[in-house]
Amino acid sequence: MKKFFKWVSAVCTAFAVIIMSMCAAMYTAVPQEITVSADSEPGFSNPALSLRYTDARVSRDFSSSASANAEVMLFGSIPVKSVDVNFSERQIVNLGGEPFGIRLYTDGLVVAQTSTVPTTDGLRDPAAQAGIECGDIITEVNGEKLKTNEQLMNIVENSGEESIRIRALHDGKPYTTRIIPVTDTQLKRPRLGLWVRDSCAGIGTITFIDRSSSTFAGLGHGIYDNESGSLMPLSNGDIVPADIISVNKSSGGSPGSLCGFFSSGSSAGTLTANDECGIYGKLTGELGSGKETEIAYRQEVTRGQAQIRTTINGSTPEYFDIEIEDITYNNENITKNMVIKVTDKRLLNETGGIVQGMSGSPIIQNGRLVGAVTHVFINDPSHGYAIFAENMAAYNNSIVQKSAELAS
Repeated sequence: MKKFFKWVSAVCTAFAVIIMSMCAAMYTAVPQEITVSADSEPGFSNPALSLRYTDARVSRDFSSSASANAEVMLFGSIPVKSVDVNFSERQIVNLGGEPFGIRLYTDGLVVAQTSTVPTTDGLRDPAAQAGIECGDIITEVNGEKLKTNEQLMNIVENSGEESIRIRALHDGKPYTTRIIPVTDTQLKRPRLGLWVRDSCAGIGTITFIDRSSSTFAGLGHGIYDNESGSLMPLSNGDIVPADIISVNKSSGGSPGSLCGFFSSGSSAGTLTANDECGIYGKLTGELGSGKETEIAYRQEVTRGQAQIRTTINGSTPEYFDIEIEDITYNNENITKNMVIKVTDKRLLNETGGIVQGMSGSPIIQNGRLVGAVTHVFINDPSHGYAIFAENMAAYNNSIVQKSAELAS
């Protein structure tokens, strides 16, 4: 009998350890905040999980409130995690995958770098002496709002070596400084020792189009200045149709790129935001041929097989196989929610994996839009990061809402 009780005790202990391990694993596999369609139960990636609402009335009538508190339950009886639940209509968008040209003009001038200037008194660095740093955004000079590099150059040349007043932003915080131009002995003209940028252009991929609001989202990450690493402050810009004509293949240590050209000078849309989770805008022309597709909630995304819709030749997107290897709900890095691996032999053969220009390519799993490609692993281009489509849609919806509020 004693042996029997020991055996039962050992089995119970082992069972308890297994359950505790499962709960610990499920805790990290469930986001702190989830969205649920107003007319259905949440579709967790693990079917053993379910929700139990703190207010029992919520589970019977989702429309009674816009949000609620709930417990995620394992096997319907073991509490795993307390979460915040938001109720929303399931959003439907048109899939992207088409390449597009981007023309972005900055709000102010981005300081790409500061440099020394050769003078009769030796090398001088007037910009650095005035406290200006790489990544700062110069907004005004002598009270004049800046829009172009040429504008700043003309002001400096007309000032001679007289002190000029500069207003700028450092990490989003405004400051004012004064700077005295110095005469470059080689160029024979006054200089500030500044390299600045007022625009950029490139090719990316559309993630989705929301026909209900005539808006679009793309890239899955923001447009940053290559030199300073700062997010380019958007003044205005647009997108145009593009064609891919060739591919520079990726290889270990060297990410490749899509090579293409702007196939039309006519704008297909205007930019309204350059955010860390993508670029967004208003559609004004014909763009996008993808079918209507539901956006998946983040808790519905699973590890395993999926597809990306992207373009590696011409302007027509194709589907390629990938695998979602890892999922994280860390909000500190909004563009790296998933680790993906290209498994499609044709795509690997023609591109080496993920290349620059694929950013924004939509990821489809179980018939839903789950995310978009954002980054390539430089040392292993068959792997990359992706952002949740839900994150991109939420930001796009916030822009639409703000526009509606301003219009009213």
